[in-house]
Amino acid sequence: MTSLSPPKDKIWWNEPIERTELIWITIVFLWGLVMTFMMPFWHVVGDQNISSETYKTTPEKFMQQTQAFVDEYTVRKDDGPRQYPVVKPPPGGDVYLVARLWDFWPVVELKKGESYRFHLSSLDWQHGFSLQPANINIQIIPKYEHVVTFTPNKSGDYSVLCNEYCGIGHHMMIGKIIVVE
Repeated sequence: MTSLSPPKDKIWWNEPIERTELIWITIVFLWGLVMTFMMPFWHVVGDQNISSETYKTTPEKFMQQTQAFVDEYTVRKDDGPRQYPVVKPPPGGDVYLVARLWDFWPVVELKKGESYRFHLSSLDWQHGFSLQPANINIQIIPKYEHVVTFTPNKSGDYSVLCNEYCGIGHHMMIGKIIVVE
């Protein structure tokens, strides 16, 4: 019997299974069991789980909270092309970051080793929040305020990238977080 010709016996499922095929079926089945049990295990034991704290909001209300945050903690203007305000919240404080077509606002300056609660929301479309090199990835959805705790462990510039296609300027949607000693 080949794949091009039909089996001689029409009841093909009664034919014996070859030994190598049985080995592969066993390996696939056991690997499936391992992966199935690893998902809940790693969810409980793994350190990579981000907060699932989310609140309903409106774009107007979130923008007002972010503007108040910027007004209170602005320390200087960024030297980039957009001249965004650089905001330096107190260690352990809340950080408000707006995602909108096609940027993240404002630029944030944090202290290494301190924890901060990031409040994230979109004013227009669904965006992605990918904080590199910390490897924090979430989707930011309009009308929801997502809260993520972040403790930077090294100083330098962190990039905030949109990893959810949001339109023609998506490739330009990059924000910045500065971490100092």
